[in-house]
Parts: sequence; C-alpha cells; structure tokens
Amino acid sequence: MAEPTLAGELAAFAAGTPYDALPEDVTHSVGRRVLDILGLCVAAHRLPTSGAIIAHVTEQGGRPQAHAVGGGPQALPAPLAALANGVLAHSLDYDDTHLPSVLHPSASVVPAALAAAELAGASGRETVRAVAVGLEVCVRLGMAGYDPEAGNSTFFEHGQHATSICGTLGGAVAAGTLLGLDEGGLTDVLGIAASTASGIIEANRTGGTVKRLHCGWAAHSAVTAAQLVARGFTGPPTVLEGRFGFFQAFLHGVYAPEEITRGLGTDWAVPGIFFKPYPANHFTHTAVDAALELRRRGLVAEEVESAVLGVPAPVLRTIGQPLERKRAPENGYEAQFSGPYAVAAALYGAGEGLGVGLGDYTDTLAQEPRRRALMAKVDVVADARATAGFPYQFPATLTVRDTRGRTWHTEMLTNRGGTDRPLTDGELETKFRDNTAGRLSPATADAVTARARRLDKLDDIHELLGLLAEFDSDSGRQ
Repeated sequence: MAEPTLAGELAAFAAGTPYDALPEDVTHSVGRRVLDILGLCVAAHRLPTSGAIIAHVTEQGGRPQAHAVGGGPQALPAPLAALANGVLAHSLDYDDTHLPSVLHPSASVVPAALAAAELAGASGRETVRAVAVGLEVCVRLGMAGYDPEAGNSTFFEHGQHATSICGTLGGAVAAGTLLGLDEGGLTDVLGIAASTASGIIEANRTGGTVKRLHCGWAAHSAVTAAQLVARGFTGPPTVLEGRFGFFQAFLHGVYAPEEITRGLGTDWAVPGIFFKPYPANHFTHTAVDAALELRRRGLVAEEVESAVLGVPAPVLRTIGQPLERKRAPENGYEAQFSGPYAVAAALYGAGEGLGVGLGDYTDTLAQEPRRRALMAKVDVVADARATAGFPYQFPATLTVRDTRGRTWHTEMLTNRGGTDRPLTDGELETKFRDNTAGRLSPATADAVTARARRLDKLDDIHELLGLLAEFDSDSGRQ
C-alpha cells in the first residue's frame, strides 16, 4: 500500500468531512465570511480596475454558469465569474487575514466556492461545507510556510503572495468538493492547482494595481482545476512534498509538514481568521486604533508637532519604507499601505464604518494638503514591544508631541477583529451596509444579510447570489 501523501491527507479530510461534522463555530464563521466578501465585492465597484475586470470577463463569452457581483443578469462561465469576484473581493484590502501565516483566505476561496456552487446548483449547506474545508486547506498550507524563527512567512521572504498561492489550492478543494470529486479527485485537483498558483508582492512596496488581480486569478485557477479533474486530468500525488513539488518550488524545500496534518479535522483554524474593521492593509490597523484612541483622549490633528509610529520590524518595509513614499501616497490605494496615512486618516476622518471607512481612502484625500502635512511629521520605526507580538498580532505604539509641549502615548497590542477583540455579528453587518451603501437599497442589503445568516438553510446558493447580480436602480450611485 502506498505511503500517504500530504495532498492525499488533505483530500481525505475534505472528502471525509460531512456538513454535520462541522463545529457550530465553523459554520457560523463561514456565513460571516461569505457576507463580508459579498459586501467587499459590491464596494469594489468604485474602482477602475473593477470595471476593467467586469468588462474583460463579459467580453469572453461562453456557457452561462455563474454570476459576477454587479456584472449583470447574464451568467458567465464559472471560472470567469470566480475571476471577477476574486478581483473584487481583494481589491480594497478589506478582506480577512489569518495570523501568523498572513494569508487573506476568504478572498480566493469564497469566490471559487460560490462560482462552483452556482455551476453545480448546490445548496447553502453544501456551499458552507466546501468553504469550510477550502479555508482550512488554504490556512494549513500557509502555516506550513511560516518560519517561527524568522517570525514571518517564507513565501513573503521570497517575494511571493502566499494569499493567492495557497488560495488557489484551497479554492480548488472547495470547488472540487462542490463538483462532487471524491478523495482521489481532490488529490488530483491539488496536483493541478499547484501548477497554476502564483503571485508576486512587489506592488506592496512600489505601487501598481496587479495585486488586485491575484485572488481573482487564484479563484479562476481553482475552478478550472476542479473542472479539468472532472474531465479526466490528473496530478501527482506527491505534488506538495515531492522533489519537484510545491514546497520545493516555492519554499526551496523548507517547510513544516506537521502544520498540514496536526489536528486536521478536529482543530479548525477557520473561526480564528481575523476580520478587518478598516479598509487598508492589515499591518496599518493598530496604527488606526492608536490614533483613534489619542483622538478620543483629546489630541487635535492640527496640534501634532511630531509623531513616532512603532511597528513590528518585519512590517516596517510594507507600511514605512520608503518613508518618503509612505508620507506622500499618490492615491487611495497607496494610502492603504502607509503607516503615516493610517494616523492621518484616524485623526482627520469623519468616523465612517467602524471608525475609519472607505470614504477615508480616496485619491483626493491621499493628496489633501492637511493630511500630507501631518504625514510629513510621522516617523515609522521598528518597535521591540510591537515586534514581540508579531505575527500573531500586528501591534503598534504611537507617541505624539504636540505644539503645546505635551506628549501623548498609547499601545495597541492586539488587533480589533481578531480573537482577542472580535467583531460582533452586528459590527460585521454595519461593515456590510457601509460597503454596499449607494449600490444596494436598504431592503436588498437586509435581504442579503438575512440569507447569509441562514446560509446553510438555502436550497440553492442562487437565492443569495441572485440578489447581487445587478445593483438597485433606486439606490443612488451605480
């Protein structure tokens, strides 16, 4: 009898985990994540890249199988619907994060699962199961590439976007589950998906919108892999640990296989994935919290003379370097990756969403003179206390000297939206309504929320997705 392989063990887990075996906190978490992703897909329509991806998939033609959010009533081939929704889901950098792998699992897995569910005519119950196992596979692959000594993901050290790379495989398992693949088929689907996984993160440092494409391409590859296996394509059973396999190709053979298998099927990572309360790179969130806290204490933005934002050392290069660029983001997208802008947004914002909202990250505000003036006073440095908590949290410290000679200081050592400071169902629904305002009427937003709450009770996933193919004509901005 052949030795079990890592892909085989993941496939056995996915194929052998029925809905009734899912813990209640897992099923509840999946419904929350689907609602979150759908809200993000709606909100992302404000971006030029969203119009571009919708136009691109619409022009491709093909058999109608699944819908893109806001893409119109005409269905698309399932991989193209997954492509569009994956791009939309990740474009605002507002999607959930797993720590310490620093993955954004739902932005690939949920779009892949929803497209496959529509294709298969799956129920909500079947979709919840597929999302759950897909997210778990994604996270475990990411954790296998986490280096505890370095305190960072080896994928990132190699310049690779672990989110889209691991998301391709997790999404493929979710899609394959919905298309009825058995354990052998799911092993094959991992073998196929691994050859299509990709993503390079240089855009985090120096700009470009290509990162928005990553999760869409992952979801597209995921659904395609599942469809190809259903038609007879096969993959190597040793695709993960083999001499020329996934971990050799991406991580030069340095990985932790026990992270894939330990507690598989009993210890679920899904409920512990952090939700994002703010629409920016997750590394900036505690900077937002810190500045909001000082504002609550009475700090006035115009009186800031100097500020020092302390962050974990590995975070510095993403939100603090090059400092001159981070102090002067050219647009809202670059502002999402700027520590100085996070401080400015919190001190000058109007309190949208859960404290800082989408309206705080616009191209105009990124170049607003008073925000630019404040950002020029913010230094971003590595802080030992913040580094000690990374990457299980993304802590920050903030020290401000004001023009009256006073010193203000606070520390945010845990992330809002994580297991220590979780968002309530009500807060997530507030986020959803903030994201969909102006595109969905209140009645439609309520209907989507209600169906997401009872996702596992839906007879057909189209009962949910059909509400979002077109935006309401009477809801304002389209």
